[in-house]
Amino acid sequence: MITLKRDRRLQGAVVVCAALLLVPLAVHDTFYLRVLTEAIMWIGLALAFDALAGYTGYLNFGHQAFFGIGAYTTAVLMMKSGWPFFLAVAAGGVAAAIGALIIGLPTLRLRGTYFAIATWALARAIQQLALVTNLVGGPGGIRLTAYLNPVYFFYVMLGVVAAIFFVLWFLLERAPFGLKLKAIREDQDSAKALGLNPTLLKNLAFILSAVPTALIGGVFAYWITYIDPGSTLGDLVSDQALVMVIFGGMGTLIGPAIGAVLIFGFKTLFWTYLAAYEVLYTIVLGGVIALTVVFLPNGVLGLFYRSRRGRNAPSLLRPKTGMPEPSGKEA
Repeated sequence: MITLKRDRRLQGAVVVCAALLLVPLAVHDTFYLRVLTEAIMWIGLALAFDALAGYTGYLNFGHQAFFGIGAYTTAVLMMKSGWPFFLAVAAGGVAAAIGALIIGLPTLRLRGTYFAIATWALARAIQQLALVTNLVGGPGGIRLTAYLNPVYFFYVMLGVVAAIFFVLWFLLERAPFGLKLKAIREDQDSAKALGLNPTLLKNLAFILSAVPTALIGGVFAYWITYIDPGSTLGDLVSDQALVMVIFGGMGTLIGPAIGAVLIFGFKTLFWTYLAAYEVLYTIVLGGVIALTVVFLPNGVLGLFYRSRRGRNAPSLLRPKTGMPEPSGKEA
């Protein structure tokens, strides 16, 4: 029964992607195409965040580091070495994979808030490094050659995010790899006793989260034409991705996509009509997330399943988020 429902969700994702391919034929306004492109970008970032947080229970508060690595690698290779766009984006993904391995080896030995704080601190260190490095432009950032073709970037972003979704769906929902990560999420010590290698699996999940984030960052750099440490290595990427994942439903892939659309839609409408009340945005968003954590621990998608299965149905979506262990390290 569960497999059938997942198949229907996958079919729905295919239909949505096919429908989005037709959008530029009906929408010719540059503003709306840019808004849709950014919405798709946030779906991809939420999916990548969920690959680690939702399936292993590790909240990466330094998620923006990989977005920045992808963006800066693409920008530097294109502007200073003359690399083609797609090759530079791919190189950004490779750089993120190497960075995730280096960062993950020490930090994934921690659990809960210890891991979250460690990744946040490392991301801030990378941001400070970018601020003092002339190769990446320092605080002035890097300006890329403008390519003013919103339809092109819409299709590129859609293609990248669609590929990310289907690869993650296969690895996390169909392949044994996803079940192994869920075993670690539920009880890491028991998973180890069953013969799994938590260290290896968590590092692979970390890389699986980092590479898509970097690819999206590379596309973003060329699309936006200008990047700096604040826009690509700031806390916004991690914070907003986390909010989208929690609101939509962790550990589901479909949930983060729904959360990204709803949160980004709210943000766009707010800044369009209530930009003068910017403080109110943070207050409202914080209140929504607080209410979600208390009353919808499985997110919007969890509410949908609960309504279909009945109030007494067991929770299928709520992952453990790795509350801090007394020592902060693995046993």
